[in-house]
Amino acid sequence: MNNAAGTIKFNAVKGRSYWLDSLHRLRKRPLAMCAAFVIAVYIAVVAFIYISQWTSIKPALLQWNQQVGREYESPSKKNLLGTDFLGRSVLRKALYGAKVSITVAFWASIISLAIGVPLGAAAGYFGKFIDDIIVWLFTTLSSIPYILLILAFALVLKDKSFDFTKFGLGKIELSGISTVYLAIGLTSWVDICRLIRGEVMKHKQREYILAAQSYGCGNSRIIFRHLIPNVFHLIIINFSLCFVGFIQAEVILSFLGLGEKNCPSWGTMIDTARLDLPKGYWWEMTAATAAIFVISLAINIFGDALRDSLDPKLKTR
Repeated sequence: MNNAAGTIKFNAVKGRSYWLDSLHRLRKRPLAMCAAFVIAVYIAVVAFIYISQWTSIKPALLQWNQQVGREYESPSKKNLLGTDFLGRSVLRKALYGAKVSITVAFWASIISLAIGVPLGAAAGYFGKFIDDIIVWLFTTLSSIPYILLILAFALVLKDKSFDFTKFGLGKIELSGISTVYLAIGLTSWVDICRLIRGEVMKHKQREYILAAQSYGCGNSRIIFRHLIPNVFHLIIINFSLCFVGFIQAEVILSFLGLGEKNCPSWGTMIDTARLDLPKGYWWEMTAATAAIFVISLAINIFGDALRDSLDPKLKTR
């Protein structure tokens, strides 16, 4: 724009960072925002359950073991989802079951990422002998049927105890929910390891890595300060998409009697309700499957939108 002195003045347009631009793209998707709201509701329920356990707050809605009516009452205004064979509220059991399933899925995702990301980055960056060992390891694991591998780990870890008194951690006993997420996490890192390995192999020849090497940066600094941040969007996408699979794996293990036994979960509800379904008592099975369906659908929709927003290859000017 011309001013009085005859010079030209330009108004600079403020740009957006990569993460702000991705968030802006994500917010333009109404369906993804609805899915995010559903996920937030589930997380809020789980957080409320944990807060009530850690404090003296004992809301009636979460007293799942309390008898609220006669056995096998059908859904009504008093009990929205009916009662089970002991007269307990199915709605309360379904809400409490979200705690087990989401907790297992969260920690299983953290464990699988903690194993798969460093191994994949090391294999892709160093190559040669290290790459051969890691590729052999995840190829061997991937050749075993997934459900059989999880069952084997769950059976091995069930009711085990580890003595860490030398490290000041005391004695740790594995049972119920901890056994489930350890079994899932220790067997589910193969896909993210393979993905990160391929991306690191492409990135390690780029200019910013060669510049870091020319400045004398160590290998660990290059991997954790340069390579992993540049593939971090893939880690977030993998975390969101694997969450559904881990919820379903927890349901399968609970259904087979290898999960949490002291409190309800969606898998144990399905296991209990399968004998009641032929008798016409359908509401407990419906409540558990509906809870799984809604959270799975919401995470899949949000994960797809997140992938489209974070993947640089899908962004156009």
